[in-house]
Amino acid sequence: MQQPIVGDLPEYSLGESDVPWVLGTQLTTRSGPIARAAEGSRVLMIEAHDFAARKPYHHHKLTLVFAAMRQFRDRLRAAGYEVIYITADSFADGFAAFFDDHPDTRLVAMRSPSYGSERRFRELIEAAGGDVRFVDNELFASTRQAFDEWANADPDDETPTFKHESMYRWLRRETGVLMDGDEPVGGEWNYDDENREFPDETWAAPPAPSPEPDEQTVETAAWVEDSFETWGDTSVDDFPWPVTREQAQDALDRFIDERLGEFGEYQDAMRADDWAMAHSLLSSSINLGLLHPVEVIEAIIDAYDSRDLPLNAVEGCVRQILGWREFMRHVYRHAMPALAEANQLDATASLPDFYWDGDTEMECLSQTISEVYDRGYSHHIQRLMVLANFATLWGVEPGELNDWFHATYVDAYHWVTTPNVIEMGQYGHGVFATKPYVSSANYIDKMSDYCSDCRYYKTKTTGENACPFNALYWDFLDRNEEQLRSNHRMGLMYSHVDDKQESDELSSIRDRVATLRAKAADGDI
Repeated sequence: MQQPIVGDLPEYSLGESDVPWVLGTQLTTRSGPIARAAEGSRVLMIEAHDFAARKPYHHHKLTLVFAAMRQFRDRLRAAGYEVIYITADSFADGFAAFFDDHPDTRLVAMRSPSYGSERRFRELIEAAGGDVRFVDNELFASTRQAFDEWANADPDDETPTFKHESMYRWLRRETGVLMDGDEPVGGEWNYDDENREFPDETWAAPPAPSPEPDEQTVETAAWVEDSFETWGDTSVDDFPWPVTREQAQDALDRFIDERLGEFGEYQDAMRADDWAMAHSLLSSSINLGLLHPVEVIEAIIDAYDSRDLPLNAVEGCVRQILGWREFMRHVYRHAMPALAEANQLDATASLPDFYWDGDTEMECLSQTISEVYDRGYSHHIQRLMVLANFATLWGVEPGELNDWFHATYVDAYHWVTTPNVIEMGQYGHGVFATKPYVSSANYIDKMSDYCSDCRYYKTKTTGENACPFNALYWDFLDRNEEQLRSNHRMGLMYSHVDDKQESDELSSIRDRVATLRAKAADGDI
């Protein structure tokens, strides 16, 4: 049994009429109702298709989800389970078909982390004349109750605030991960300062995984292409995403053997010729349930204990899984539904078309969007400091950017994109972000090689071919002054705004931004 390691879950068992229902993001036999079911039990899976038609999802994302579900179905059947696998236009149709054939059963399922899903599923199942029991989701490192007790979170508080670093330290203490008694291993809780280097030309990243897709994946990819209006590359010749438990375990082993030692100091770096760098590429497997976050953490710590691995690499990886992923899950629970609609900076601009077609001469955006188009992936700094950074400076309505991320990334689900994009990326709510994470071209130049091949000049703010990030950065501070000037973390930046105001440089900056917006409207930026 694989369960959270912080907090205790209520014990339960299945009755004779109970049927485990496995959702498409819970593809494991080691957690939840299926882990408690008798050998040879009936299991329900519903492959509902209507969600895939609601927006232009990345072809690889739909291929991954449906191929992984079908592989899990086949694995269960081979293991002796009686799998009732229903393909339907909608969950409503799937439930109706199931309860027509099995009227005296009750479904038992782990809760989905997506807001409102339990209520919607209950309504659909009741409409089908059935019954369901939802139990705690075991596919995280901490329980809801443990977090709420630690945070002393008031369920009636409409504006809760949380701090990631505090939660991360609490989870480290509770689990003993990278702890030496009461103190962190190495004497520091966080080695982020050691993870912000850019590699020189002599550094070679470990080879990116390029497994040959199996027949099931190839067939599913062709069906997805024929059945839905998708975005992104439809070829699966270079499809790096595991669709089985075995493939996911192999990806974890390869990360630890080949990539973890290289992950540390360059984890924030961006190179135009290297989409993977030394990142784990495990997020889609964890979010589908093919890997449990606890087993990933344990494998990393075992490797650290037995091998000569740099602490900054190990801690940085642990922080992403034990820290940030858990934080996103709990923040989402407490800040929804307001978080999904949050827009505290009153941003109203539409997402530029080049987020969909990649047609921009800004090299950083062109390269990143190209990578997302090819594989449904880019790493966390590209997401935050290129894609979300530009959208925030441009003034894009947060929900629109969130929809884009949800559709285009293979590891994206509403519970994880919403706090990452709307709050961290666009400073939309205030539930945990203490300032907007925005920058001019200077940060992108420091952490990437994009600027050297760009049409725009990274050092220019105004005038022909000046980098759009520069003028947009100062324009962002100017137009949001009422909301941001009082923020103590923004004091230095507003002293520079004052200087530009006094020198009348802001007037030229506003003119440059107006020119950029006109160019964008004509598809020429």
